[in-house]
Amino acid sequence: MRTNTGLWWLLSGFFLLMAVVYTIWAIITDPEIAYYTSIEWVGSVALLFTALMSALIAFYVGRVHKAQGGELPEDVLTSDIDDGDPELGEFSPWSWWPIVLAFSAALGIMGLAVGAWLLPIGLTVFMVAIVGWVYEYYRGYFAR
Repeated sequence: MRTNTGLWWLLSGFFLLMAVVYTIWAIITDPEIAYYTSIEWVGSVALLFTALMSALIAFYVGRVHKAQGGELPEDVLTSDIDDGDPELGEFSPWSWWPIVLAFSAALGIMGLAVGAWLLPIGLTVFMVAIVGWVYEYYRGYFAR
């Protein structure tokens, strides 16, 4: 976590520097008008907020690291690659239900964009896909 904290602080400093450079550059490019009207406010504020959000994440990760007191395998120089390889769960590489679920999401979004009549169809396919995905181990060849 120490490495993550350092990276987030580095990103925060970079975005703060870029906000200053971006603002000064906007002022320099138009010297004949007043500085407060030549600033491109959307980009300057967006870069400043990105720096602040990066600092917020860095502060949070640093506080969590300090509260837990443990070291991640990435921070220990003598650790192996396998030390940071946790069990992520059980996945079904043969399952077709995620594709059906993605199709239902596409139908729902198309229903919002094209016509409202597609939205109930997308929701129906969504319900079928969720039930099929949850209960795929209870029926058929892979039942337990």
